[in-house]
Amino acid sequence: MESDLIDTLNIILQFLGGLGLFLLGMIVMTDGLKALAGNAIRRALMRFTRSPLSGAMTGATCTALLQSSSATTVAAVGFVGAGLMSFPSALGIIFGANLGTTITGWMVALLGFKLQLGLLVLPLILAGAIMHLFGRNRIANSGYAVAGFGLIFVGIMMLQQGMGGLHESLPFGQFSGDSLTDLIVLALLGIVFTVITQSSSAGVAAALTALFSGLIGFEQAAALVVGMDIGTTVTAALATIGRSVAARRTGFSHVIYNCLTGLGAFLLISPYVLLWETLAPNALMANAEIALVAFHTSFNLLGVIIVLPFTKQFARLVERLIPATAPQRTDILDHSLLQEPALAINAVQIAIEDVFHLLLRHIAVLLGSATPPPSSTAQPISLHEIQQTLDQIHNYLDEIHLEREQSAEWQRLVALIHTLDHMQRLHERCDEDAERAVTARTTATLQSQCAELVDGIGEIEIAAHSRRWHAACQRASLIATTINENRPEARATVMASIGSGELTVPDGTARLEAVRWLHRVSHHIARICTHITEAYVASAK
Repeated sequence: MESDLIDTLNIILQFLGGLGLFLLGMIVMTDGLKALAGNAIRRALMRFTRSPLSGAMTGATCTALLQSSSATTVAAVGFVGAGLMSFPSALGIIFGANLGTTITGWMVALLGFKLQLGLLVLPLILAGAIMHLFGRNRIANSGYAVAGFGLIFVGIMMLQQGMGGLHESLPFGQFSGDSLTDLIVLALLGIVFTVITQSSSAGVAAALTALFSGLIGFEQAAALVVGMDIGTTVTAALATIGRSVAARRTGFSHVIYNCLTGLGAFLLISPYVLLWETLAPNALMANAEIALVAFHTSFNLLGVIIVLPFTKQFARLVERLIPATAPQRTDILDHSLLQEPALAINAVQIAIEDVFHLLLRHIAVLLGSATPPPSSTAQPISLHEIQQTLDQIHNYLDEIHLEREQSAEWQRLVALIHTLDHMQRLHERCDEDAERAVTARTTATLQSQCAELVDGIGEIEIAAHSRRWHAACQRASLIATTINENRPEARATVMASIGSGELTVPDGTARLEAVRWLHRVSHHIARICTHITEAYVASAK
């Protein structure tokens, strides 16, 4: 009796260890793949997503390559929040990501069961570890991906060994799958399993292993897989709590879509089995693992095909269910994006550009401009609100951490830190030294410089809104150079006026401060344009 208990405990531990190795392998492989191709994948999502259909195809491909639907979904949320992509197009990515995750099932069924790679991949794990330990950059990341790939199949091998002895320990025999009640219970078990493991891929692998070991039948495995597909929405729903409107809409869309496809898949289990028995009698049980992953892929593909023509209507429904609140300038700084530093940096850059437009408008008004700069779309807010926004950007930026090895993103982050520093100082010039701007615009000898700065701000705004930051940088640098070159003459004129008695010393000092204000403001604008340009150059690498 005691020996039986020990054997059962060993089997359970082996099963849990195999599941843990599989999850660890997925995590390690995904991290390696993201480090290798994450930036390229994000650029592909932006480049090839022009409609819901292209979004679905791109989302499926990118998820299959990265082995992570969450990375693809987070990218879509970031693009929508940044205004870089429409919500309907992002929906296509989300639908496609669901389809892309089914590639894991094919990998497990074909390589794990048909080819029995469990022992053969052990040298791969060693090779991957050596590459990661002694290599750098791409070699080290490739080693991570290789080692993770090997761990996946070692985990599958242990799962098989553990499943083989669990016939009497697990209660699946109570749910034959012949009745609707049994299928519902099994689907609920699949949901619970996914919520606990936080991975539908691990759930599908466990269901495939149980089916391969003869622990469960096909109908039972199919019901579990449907439940696991629905279970992924729990994680997505919880992740949207306290997030931006874009994140909540994206998460809620995932919930609705998966529940609808899950319901449809649930109703298709019996017809699917009947189709197999009609076309190839006895082939279903002989190829049960292939049949199961084909079922998983088929109902996700069918869901995409059905929903894509109605993407706009689906988007309007979600937008109606989750209406937009009064827009906040820091809504884009969604903490869920911190999982993907490149997207978080992109959000910071968009927020910084928005505040820069506000500061340019404020400077133009201080210098006597009666109208906002051309092409300006920024809504006017007080300097106090601008300072609050800058503080929020600072706090968000503090949560982004990169290694120096990530050269392009590192350069971009450093450029934005420089930008934010100059914007803080530009804000101080507008807030604490505003009277110097009044002195500058009312002083005859400085009015031409004020007019040139106002005109230049308009041109910088036009260039910046069309993302021609090189042109904005050139114009800002020219203004700063001109004002700096005129500074000695302007100072000499003031000194002469004080000496001749035309100006009192306090009035002369005020004009000198106005000269210094124009120089500092033009310098900060030029440096901000330069650093934003550097950030754009780094993002293109």
